[in-house]
Amino acid sequence: MDVLGDSQSGRGVVNSQSMESEVVREDNRVADQGSPLRGGGRNTSPLGRAGSRNTSPSRQKVIKTKPRGLDEETVTTFGKAAHPDVQMEDSIWAMLPEDLLNEILARVPPFFIFRFRSVCKRWNSILQDSSFLKFHAQVSSHGPCLLTFWKNSQTPQCSVFSLPLKTWYKIPFTFLPPWAFWLVGSSGGLVCFSGLDGLTFKTLVCNPLTQKWRTLPNMHHNQQRQLILVVDRTHRSFKVVATSDIYGDKSLPTEVYDSRLNRWLLHQTMPAVNLCSSKMAYCDSKLYLEALSPLGLMMYRLDTGYWEHIPARFPRSLLDGYLVAGTQKRLFLVGRIGLYSTLQSMRIWELDHAKIMWVEISRMPPKYFRVLLRLSAERFECFGQDNLICFTSWNQGKSLLYDVDKKVWSWIAGCALQSCNSQVCFYEPRFDASVFVTPILI
Repeated sequence: MDVLGDSQSGRGVVNSQSMESEVVREDNRVADQGSPLRGGGRNTSPLGRAGSRNTSPSRQKVIKTKPRGLDEETVTTFGKAAHPDVQMEDSIWAMLPEDLLNEILARVPPFFIFRFRSVCKRWNSILQDSSFLKFHAQVSSHGPCLLTFWKNSQTPQCSVFSLPLKTWYKIPFTFLPPWAFWLVGSSGGLVCFSGLDGLTFKTLVCNPLTQKWRTLPNMHHNQQRQLILVVDRTHRSFKVVATSDIYGDKSLPTEVYDSRLNRWLLHQTMPAVNLCSSKMAYCDSKLYLEALSPLGLMMYRLDTGYWEHIPARFPRSLLDGYLVAGTQKRLFLVGRIGLYSTLQSMRIWELDHAKIMWVEISRMPPKYFRVLLRLSAERFECFGQDNLICFTSWNQGKSLLYDVDKKVWSWIAGCALQSCNSQVCFYEPRFDASVFVTPILI
């Protein structure tokens, strides 16, 4: 059975078997290469010692396999299985109640659902089952992922790295229209793109897992703008905020698309300021941008539709700064300090809302900084979600991840980050995130 990708203009069909094969091929390729985050070590598995008196890893015959119950990417060494596979009685499992089956499947990692759909017709239609989506919405999130998007010979490509499973998964993106679009960001399981359909500026929102997407109506001032996507899971809706023009036109009013109204609303025009970065951060229903004149932050309240200036002075000798949103009200500033390459360092600050000042909370270890930026002139990208901060550099085939709470640094490697024109953002895979919302009649 096929997965249907809905649009305003029609319905595109994406074969579910092709999606399953893409995911399987990506799993197998990564499994053969080994995990980029896994360190070496001795085989201490009890299964590897069973049935053999000599437990030396150097003498023991090892067989690479994918153990049942472990994630697909983890490749470990095991000896011969001590116990045969457990046979499951078809007569028992066939009588499993519908609600119990949906509750079990709702806890399966989202990337495995496509593979399970080939089991039977009942499981093939699971994504259209309202009962399954209800259970899926109630379970805890799969966890943060990194979504990378790029074009290979004008063909959209997408790979997702699951941080909980430490695995790359390839997701077909051929369901999108053939526009010249680029990645805006992700929120609550949805991904936003903007681009040009000929000479017309377009914005679309999609769910990569369900392959459903929709084009948003044109803005009142329809031209290339700085956009950010915000999903409200409580009301099962989303908003897209369009701030100033990326070419510096400060006369444009702020526009907000509300999926429940299916139209753009005009809000206050941003006060005349000189922005030092086009990067935005959204946390606690507020949107933040960096400003040079007046110095500090410009804050947009999504609930009131008004802009405010926060006189939070930046640290001295800050070369390039990125605003990164954390959990709840936490707002981070990430940037390099120093005038010369030998004296530079990467630091992380957190905004003290009461004192309106930046407080340093961490520094990148020199060994990571030297690899990430070998020359002071090289640029880097930085983004975050749920107190996780990810660093990418144009000349690196890997990303650096920092956990603010655990204060742990780790590398993420993979083919998806090798492309120089790849775009990366955090992503939360969810089947219940819908791009289609019943409009409110007013």
